[in-house]
Amino acid sequence: MLGEILPAAVATVELYEDPPESWLYPEEEAYVSRAVESRRREFTTGRHCARAALARLGVPATAILKGERGAPCWPDGVVGSITHCAGYRAAAVARTADLVTVGIDAEPNEPLPAGILDTVSLPEERGRLTGLADALPEIAWDRLLFSAKESVYKAWFPLTGSWLGFEEADITVDPATNSFRARLLVPGPTVAGTEWYGFTGRYGVSDGLVVTAVTEGLRRT
Repeated sequence: MLGEILPAAVATVELYEDPPESWLYPEEEAYVSRAVESRRREFTTGRHCARAALARLGVPATAILKGERGAPCWPDGVVGSITHCAGYRAAAVARTADLVTVGIDAEPNEPLPAGILDTVSLPEERGRLTGLADALPEIAWDRLLFSAKESVYKAWFPLTGSWLGFEEADITVDPATNSFRARLLVPGPTVAGTEWYGFTGRYGVSDGLVVTAVTEGLRRT
């Protein structure tokens, strides 16, 4: 799924189960030493996917530690993102010479639990979801919106080192191109001397999953 929505410069690995050969470095093991088994499995497989994706870039295996707010710490010269949900784990990485950021997220293609949509969306976004649901009811658009915001945050944070609230980006989805635009409602990052006022991303829906990805910014000219 990720390979269909990400640029060719991004190396991706996706798994639908937890392979027994997955393992952790001792430094990584410390993060899940007291975790329940399900959390331990998803974390271990996520790191397994990340190392496999790095290998596709020719980067040797290494411990992928947690940085501020739990973000993965990638080797020098690499940007990337890890995601997991029930029945799915994935990682995407790219060289900084090709991309400056990568954000991915996966969610079940199911409606959000009651009461959650109001806390993660803007009124304007909720209004647009109605039309999307009428046109394509087989997609859980509220969940896709949530996933898109997660991908935007994962792309935003490495560029800024700061929090981005759900209410600080207004997302518009284009089902004709399986894409979305996120307009920032706060000052955006400056990349290579140019301010980004938002992000663009793509999404895929298959096998009971919604997957979103962000690698590009909307630039002020």
